[in-house]
Amino acid sequence: MDRSKQNKYSSNEKKDNGDGGSVLNGHFDGMVKRATGGPQAPGAESAPHRSTSAVMESWKEERTRSLEDNEMSLPSLAAAYTTILRGLGENPQRQGLLKTPWRAATAMQFFTKGYQEKIIDVLNDAIFDEDHDEMVIVKDIDMFSMCEHHLVPIFGRVHIGYLPNKRVLGLSKLARIVEIYSRRLQVQERLTKQIAVAITEALQPTGVGVVIEATHMCMVMRGVQKMNSKTVTSTMLGNFREDPKTRDEFLRLIKS
Repeated sequence: MDRSKQNKYSSNEKKDNGDGGSVLNGHFDGMVKRATGGPQAPGAESAPHRSTSAVMESWKEERTRSLEDNEMSLPSLAAAYTTILRGLGENPQRQGLLKTPWRAATAMQFFTKGYQEKIIDVLNDAIFDEDHDEMVIVKDIDMFSMCEHHLVPIFGRVHIGYLPNKRVLGLSKLARIVEIYSRRLQVQERLTKQIAVAITEALQPTGVGVVIEATHMCMVMRGVQKMNSKTVTSTMLGNFREDPKTRDEFLRLIKS
């Protein structure tokens, strides 16, 4: 690689690694962290330990894709699928494939419809003041996503728990949060964190736990081809991370 290109890539990386996090392809790279409650110790890293209030409210500021964008991009997406069919050695003009590029383009827009939706539109009218501080869990939420590395399905179940801090969220909205973030090009690790961060930023609870169990078709249909493999990821914030008893209670209840 010549030096000019190397310098260009190096400068881009520096821009993307700013302290405030970034929004890339609809994904917020910032992390919600606990407030330290006092002066920072000498030599401690400041960026990874920002208080929640200092983090950009990604659930309000997410990039969206509009319905108008879908209509405008559909012809180019369909043309791209026509090119793929030809590249595979197929004839896009044969009867069974005549409408396939348009069907595939429309399907891909549906699979990634999470880019069209904003968390704030879902949650604004469903956050309620309530004097409740015991754990709330919604488990076995069906999840369908697309692996961003191979564009093949990821599917499984999501378990969410949180400890309210004078405010609760309509139960169905937890499933809606899962739907918005899963209907994008994803990796499971990031999806798990995005769900937990969105709930934390919206409700400011004392703790949040999210566990995802999923099957990745990129491991089943290709590559190692392990039919029964499952990937389990978790994100624990607040009391779920700090208090082993709270975490154990959550993990025990989602397995019951």
